[in-house]
Amino acid sequence: MRLEVIALVMLAGSVGAQVRSPVHLYVSNERSRDVSVIDIATNKVVARIPMPARPRGIQASPDGRKIYVALSDDAPTLTGTGDGIVAIDVATRKVSPRMSAGSDPEQFAVSKDGRTLYASNEDAGTMSAIDVATGKVRNTAIVGIEPEGVALSPDGSMVYVTAETSNSVSVIDAKTNKVVANMLVDARPRAAAFSPDGRWAYVTAEIGGTVNVVDTKAREVVATIDLPPGNVKPVGVVVSPDGKTVYTANGRTSSVSVIDATSRKLVATIPVGKRPWGIIVSADGRFLYTANGVSHDVSVVDTGTRKVVGTIKVGTAPWGLAFGR
Repeated sequence: MRLEVIALVMLAGSVGAQVRSPVHLYVSNERSRDVSVIDIATNKVVARIPMPARPRGIQASPDGRKIYVALSDDAPTLTGTGDGIVAIDVATRKVSPRMSAGSDPEQFAVSKDGRTLYASNEDAGTMSAIDVATGKVRNTAIVGIEPEGVALSPDGSMVYVTAETSNSVSVIDAKTNKVVANMLVDARPRAAAFSPDGRWAYVTAEIGGTVNVVDTKAREVVATIDLPPGNVKPVGVVVSPDGKTVYTANGRTSSVSVIDATSRKLVATIPVGKRPWGIIVSADGRFLYTANGVSHDVSVVDTGTRKVVGTIKVGTAPWGLAFGR
């Protein structure tokens, strides 16, 4: 299968920058503490890159030449110990020294100019703005309790941070790193994704079993999309490049929900591997990928037929996904 497209980079729910001619899909494997590199032309793993600690959030630089990985907890290391973010040089597959990212970073977003990383600090209730050039935290903003998901608006002006325990989303001005709004959403929000025009944001609620639709101008929830009963627990979320479809990775139900963005109705459910969290879509919208944490694989979904057309074994407990060169 060959995908010669411009890919969107986003993690198990956040929208990232465009990468020209991606050739690899990078998968963070939480328990095997490595990153799998998949050749998307063949759907084969071509490399595994050891990580110095437990990897979760993963994003690409705007030019696709670096893959950033959020690390948590202490372990014997290659580049340092404990919490932080490292960068993989995609040309050499070398891992950089660890950047400071505050305590327990989980998810993060990359600024449009590639100079800043915005990371959630789950145990501290903060968001850290990291200067890529210095590898140090430049600013810290207080957000909700147990922040997790981080998404950057398409114009790069606003950062959304979901908080699992306070059931809230903090809106942060990317220039000032100040919180400008807080919104209540359904129980245990995990991730957020923007429509391509930035008009809407979609927030998954794992315990609520819903997707909240946020009017980004009014900064309020304007609709709630109920997913089917049966213990559906949405985690990752992504929007198709044309903005017409929203996809959620549904965790323990081993499925992806397909939502029509216009009607805000569920239109299909696609079975995938076991416990999908991370989710990403190609820029032409033809293929969807999920990181399946219990079956230890990545599902490749044809969005036209809404069927799995490939399954790729990766490391143990895959968590997030990012396209790069």
